[in-house]
Amino acid sequence: MDLLNSIILLTNFIVVPAITYGSQLALGAIGVTLIYGVLRFANFAYGDLMAFATMIVILFTWYLQSIGISLGVLPTALIALPIGIIATILISIFFDKAVFKYYREKKSDPVILIVVSLGVMFILNAIVRIIIGPGDVTFMDGSRFILKANEFKNLTGLNEGLAIKSTQLITFITTIITCSLLFYFLNKTKTGKSMRAYSNNEDLALLSGIDPGKIILLTWILVSILATIAGTLYGLDKSFKPLAYWNNLLPIFAATIVGGIGNPLGAFYGGFVIAFTEIGLTYAYKKFFIYLLPEQLEPNSLVQYISTDYKFAISFAILIVVLIYRPNGIFKGKVI
Repeated sequence: MDLLNSIILLTNFIVVPAITYGSQLALGAIGVTLIYGVLRFANFAYGDLMAFATMIVILFTWYLQSIGISLGVLPTALIALPIGIIATILISIFFDKAVFKYYREKKSDPVILIVVSLGVMFILNAIVRIIIGPGDVTFMDGSRFILKANEFKNLTGLNEGLAIKSTQLITFITTIITCSLLFYFLNKTKTGKSMRAYSNNEDLALLSGIDPGKIILLTWILVSILATIAGTLYGLDKSFKPLAYWNNLLPIFAATIVGGIGNPLGAFYGGFVIAFTEIGLTYAYKKFFIYLLPEQLEPNSLVQYISTDYKFAISFAILIVVLIYRPNGIFKGKVI
C-alpha cells in the first residue's frame, strides 16, 4: 500500500505536471527550431509572440463570454483559438516583411537577425502590456477538474490523491494532435519536403525550383500556429502574465538545443527532457521516502535537490552541458 501511495504521489506532483509543462515547451521549441532551420536565426521574440497570440485569444474569449457563448465543460478559449492564430499569422508576416526581410536580403549575419529579433521582442512586449496590462489574467472557464484528489482517495482507499485538471488533459491531447499533423506535413507532403530541402541546402533547393518566398511564408504560418496553441495552453493551465512568457524563453531554447536545434522531432522530445528535469529536481521527496523507508531511516529534511527559486537555472545548466558535450543535441541538429 505504501508503494502505491508513493507512486501516486510522484504521479500527481511530477509525472502529470511534467507531461503538461513538457507539452507546452515542446510546441514552443518546435516553433523556435522551425525558424532556425528555415530562416537561419534564433528568434528571441518567440516568447512575446506567444504572449501576443494568447492576448488575442483572451480578448476574443471575453467577447464570446459577454454574449453568452461558451463550450460548457470545455474552455471557451478553444473557440477563440482560430482568431488568435489568424492575428498572430498577420503580425508575424508584418514583422517579416517590415523588418526581417530587409536583413535577409542583405544576407546579414545571424547575430544581426538575433539583435533585430530582440527589438521585435520589446515591441511585442510593449503592445501586450499596453493592451491587456502586466498583471495576472485568468481566463479558464468550464470544468476545472476531470478527477479530484478526494474522489481518487475515496475510489481507491489510498492516502494519496490524484488530481487531473481538464487543462492538463487538453494540453496533452492538443499537443499530440498538433505535432502529429505537423510531422505528417513535413515528412509526407510535397510542400513539407520542400521545406526540409530548403532547410538542408538552400542553394540546391533554389536550383530545384523551390520558391523561397513560399517557404518563408509557410514557416511563419506554422510558427504562428504553434505559438498560439502553446501560449494559450500555458495560459489556461497556469494564468496569463506577459513576463511569464518571456521567462519561458530560456527553457524553450534549452529544449530546442537539447533535442538538436533545427530538428522538430528533437525539439519535441527536448521539451519533455527539460520539463521532467526541472520538476524532478525541484520537488521535495521527503514524503516519498517516508512511504518507502523504515521509520528510523525517514529523512528530516525536505530532500529537495534544488529550490524552486532556481528552476530556470536548471534549464541554463542543461543548456551549457549539452553545448559543451553534445552540441548537436540528442538528435542530429539542423534537420527538418
